[in-house]
Order: sequence, then C-alpha cells, then structure tokens
Amino acid sequence: MSAESITRVILNNYVPDGTPNPSDFRIETVPAPTADMLRDSELLVRPLYLSCDPYMRNRINGRDGYYIDGLKAAAPIAGLGLGVVEASTSSGFAPGDFVTGGFFDWAQKAIVPAAGFSKVSETDRVSLVDYVGVLGMPSFAAYVGLVTLGKPKKGETLLVSSAAGAVGQMVVQLAKIRGLRVVGVAGSDKKVEFVKSLGADAAFNYKTCGNFEQAIRQAAPEGVDIYFDNVGGEFLDAALMNMRPYGRVAACGQASQYNVTANETYRMDNFLQVINRKLNVTGYVITDHYPTPSFAEFLAEVDEVIGLENGPTALIDVFVGNNFGKRIIRV
Repeated sequence: MSAESITRVILNNYVPDGTPNPSDFRIETVPAPTADMLRDSELLVRPLYLSCDPYMRNRINGRDGYYIDGLKAAAPIAGLGLGVVEASTSSGFAPGDFVTGGFFDWAQKAIVPAAGFSKVSETDRVSLVDYVGVLGMPSFAAYVGLVTLGKPKKGETLLVSSAAGAVGQMVVQLAKIRGLRVVGVAGSDKKVEFVKSLGADAAFNYKTCGNFEQAIRQAAPEGVDIYFDNVGGEFLDAALMNMRPYGRVAACGQASQYNVTANETYRMDNFLQVINRKLNVTGYVITDHYPTPSFAEFLAEVDEVIGLENGPTALIDVFVGNNFGKRIIRV
C-alpha cells in the first residue's frame, strides 16, 4: 500500500510591499503526517475550515516587530480555523474531537501543539463553520473594540469602516443592540446594501463617494462619537475631522496600508485633532481580552471558497477587499 499524500499551501517568498500575487505561494504534494510522528502533547488534525484574515498580510512580509510572529519562507501558510483530531498524545483530546483556537497549517493534515486549542461541538443553534465565522476571532475583535474600548452610550453615533467585512458586520449589529446610530462604510454598492440590511442607519461606498471628510459629515452631520477603524490611512484622517469632543477611536486594523510600499504609506495630516478634540485612540490585540460573550444569535455573511488549491487567491482577495463577509476555505 502506497503512503498517503496530502496537499498544502507554501509561502514561496516574502512579500515586503505591494499586493501579493498567486506566484508568491505554491501548492505542493507531500507525504501525509502520521500518528507515530506525534510527540508529547501534540495533535494530528485534519483541517475542515481555514480562516482568511487581513492580519495575515503582516505575517508574510518578512519583517519583525508585530504582535504575532511572521511565517517562514518555504514553509506552510498557517492561520486560524477548525479541524478534527485524528490522533492525540494529549490527555485533553481524543480522535473525533473538533478543535479550534490555535493555528492550523494550510494542509489537508498537520501536526500541531495541543496548547491553545479548545474542543467545540455542533448543536442545533451552532454549526461547525460558525466557529470560524460568527463565533470566531472577528466577533471577538468587534466586541472588544466597540464595547470594551468604545464604551458606547445609547444615542451616540458610530462610524465603522469595512462595515461589510468579517469584523465590521458584527460591529454594526452590536452597535444597534446598544442603541447607537450607525454609519457604515463599504467598498461596493452591493456591500452598502448588505450593511443597511444589518440595521445601519446610513452607509456609503467609499470608492464612489468622492471626498471622504465630506461624505462622513453628510452621513453624520452632528459628528461621530465612536470610530471603529479597520482601514487606517486617508479614511482615518478624514474621520478625525468628524469626531465629537471626547470621542473614541478603536484601532482594529490598517487594511488600506498593508499592501502599500514604504513610499506610498499614508502620512497623517489631521492627527493633531486627537489633542484638539480630546480623543481617546486605542489600538488592541484581542488575545489580551479573552473571554468574550457568545454571538450565536448574530447574522454573519460567510464567503466560502472550496479547496486548498484556491487558498492563495482566496487570501489575496481579502488583502484587496474582494471578499464579501467572512472569507473561509473549506478544505
């Protein structure tokens, strides 16, 4: 009997600047890892769903200094997801357990340390894919940024960029529950309509709105109390000019800056408004804030791609905003 082989996605080379290309990755076939390769407290897992997230852009640029370690060139891409245990040397896990919480290699099978993983189960209310979507990292990021850091008060106005994305769509719903007036920003008319369907009071397409500062002012004429920032750059600069005194900015991401070259990095013009308007601007990493509540009752648009061979394109789409909702790969 011939040995089992698997497919995996490899980072061909670092991409320090600009938008990655499919050629920066490669698909390769290798012998499958087996149970006899396990060391103490390890799991042999078969990933079922893999998460494509904007933070992964900083993991492939070859630079240090981020809150999460970078990936190695010529090594597998790795990220969050959900998988099933096939073998275990950890007392806390057994074959057949569904696990999430740690990093999975983008492979049809992989050996991972048991530390960091948690067992989950499918119920009538919660499907397995929900642990990568509505119950996954984006919902935690939304809750921490809006509730823990934004400290919303009923009647305030929230502005959220990338409002149709994995994090943004949760921010909209959380804000409406708390009685906020919500202005969402997205990158297509279809996404704008989706944001409105989630309950946003106003929404606009940043690609066609013209002047950012004026578009925000038109949608929020009395000013913005909380800005949930997923994009940074020029839009953040415009948002600062629309903040009310003592407003709060939750800095969740800088998606507009992940693919630019050093010479193209946006230079802020309006950061003095942080002082003038007495703003509280806070960046955060969600792992500092666990645990957070359940989000099983929320809506989450899942943008599913099938097959590891489509992984590189699926991930690049997230980096340039071509996804609609939470992009995942069904292995």
